[in-house]
This record gives sequence, structure tokens and C-alpha cells, in this order.
Amino acid sequence: METSAVIFAFSLTLLAGLATGVGSLLALLTDRTNTKFLSVALGFSAGVMIYISFVDIFQKAQEALVEGLGEKRGSWATVAGFFFGILFIAFIDKFIPEAENPHEVHTVEEMDGKSESHKANLMRMGFVTALAIAIHNFPEGIATFTAALYDPKLGVSTAIAIAIHNIPEGIAVAVPIFYATGSRRKAFKLSFLSGLSEPIGALVGYLLLHRFFSDTLFGFIFASVAGIMVYISLDSLLPSAREYGEHHLSIYGLVLGMAVMAISLLLFM
Repeated sequence: METSAVIFAFSLTLLAGLATGVGSLLALLTDRTNTKFLSVALGFSAGVMIYISFVDIFQKAQEALVEGLGEKRGSWATVAGFFFGILFIAFIDKFIPEAENPHEVHTVEEMDGKSESHKANLMRMGFVTALAIAIHNFPEGIATFTAALYDPKLGVSTAIAIAIHNIPEGIAVAVPIFYATGSRRKAFKLSFLSGLSEPIGALVGYLLLHRFFSDTLFGFIFASVAGIMVYISLDSLLPSAREYGEHHLSIYGLVLGMAVMAISLLLFM
């Protein structure tokens, strides 16, 4: 495997992970949360992830698995990988309290409290949310890195989808930390660091799996990633988008996200 391909894949994964920092900047550069913008942004993120999962990643997974296992077994393995991804991320979410779930984005208004006990709770929420994001981002890092090694075009589109998804996660970390400490710098730092688990996941995944890379392994990972993205979109992003704004705003964001991802895929053909 060429060194340049590994460097390219790792760079994509790093950029996708650090998008949490972008989310924290959006949260910290305003005194009050623009809930309408947040609703559209969350819907947009869901649209990007749903579209790329079904149109690109699932298809590439099936092609790789059919190549490695034959048409019938490969098709069954693709479906199995897809639902494995759903069960995997659902299992992780089950053990993360809702208030500290990285997909439960909180507004500035919700965090605005003055008591010391409230600040302590916010600090705990921020740290646990950062830890939860790190856990979520670890397999995403493996997925982005693997996709870029297998197909650079697929790697780019996967990285874009995950980067957009990471922006609201950055908001989820930064807001409670900011109101607990009063420090934008600390809030940004923790949010930024939580995204580093993505390139770490890529590095660990490469060291553990590079000897076993094959069409079958690539395909199963892709199918699982598609399942993870669809679950996150339907279970967390869309419900949160509807909560923070009008119903139609989340749908407009969803359609816009699909359109942007569709155009980007066409441009990379």
C-alpha cells in the first residue's frame, strides 16, 4: 500500500474529526443561539448522511462484498453489515444518558445558570459529552480512513458527510463548558480535542487491520458505516432539528443537505 495513499486517507480523517472545532466556534461567536439556523443545520446534516449512505456508501459496500463473496452471499453480507452498524451505534447510545448524548444539542439559553451546583453539572455534562463524542468518532475515523484507502472519491464524500455531522457535536460540547467556566478558550479546546479521536481511530484501525484489508472487509465496514449514519440521522439529528425550529425548516435543511451531497458526488465522478 503506497505511503501517499495512507497520508491522504489520514489527512481526510483528521479534517473530518476537527470539524467539531467549527461547531464550537459557531456556538461561541454568538451570545444567543439562533434556533432557526440550528434547526436547518441539523436537518442539513441528516440529509447529507442519509443520501450518501443509501446512494453511495451502501452501493460501494455491495459492490465490494459481491466481488469478494459472490452475488448472493455478498448481498446478504451487505444487509447484515448495514444492520450491524445500526445495532452497534444503538448499543453505544443506550449507555449514554440523554442529557449528555452528543446528538442532543443544547442552546445557550438552556445553559444560562448562575449557581455553583448548576455550573458543576454543566461542567460534568460537557466532559461526558466530549467523552461520548470521542467514543462515537472512533469508529467513524476507521470508516473514513478505510473508505479513502479503498476509493479516494468515496473517502472524500464520506469525510464531508462526517465533518458536517461533527459540527453540531462541537456545539454540544462547547456550550455547557462555556457556561460552566465562562471561558471560550476552554470550551473550544475541549470541543476541538474531542474530534481528535477520529484520526486516532484511523491510526489504531490501520495498525490492527491493514494486514487483513480485502474487498470483503472494506465492504462490511462500508455497510456498517451506512447503518451508523442512517441511525444517527433518524434517531438524533432529525428529532433535534424539529425540536429547535419549525417542522418545515428541518425538512428544508434535509432536502438541501441531500442536494448538496448529490451535486458533490456528481462533481467527483
